[in-house]
Amino acid sequence: MVPHKTPRGAAALERLKIFEGVPPPYDRKKRMVVPEALRRLSHEVGWGYKDVVDRLEEKRKVKARAFHERKIATIKLRQKAQADAAVSFGELTTHGY
Repeated sequence: MVPHKTPRGAAALERLKIFEGVPPPYDRKKRMVVPEALRRLSHEVGWGYKDVVDRLEEKRKVKARAFHERKIATIKLRQKAQADAAVSFGELTTHGY
């Protein structure tokens, strides 16, 4: 609560800027969310699921790492197949195909 009847409170209310929506200088900026800051802030005000979210986050990281490794392996196989196909494609061109 701001003491709006005192000179100090009236001055504070005059300095206060309130916008409906996103104000013009910031509406063209890229919006970002910092999940770690949100978690820390929520935990400080009494949110009780930090341990659950941490456990789920660890599971997500393990799954993401496995997905990334499979993706890299697939990319390497595709590159090898393309390299092998390029060699045989050269032979086919010599035979008139």
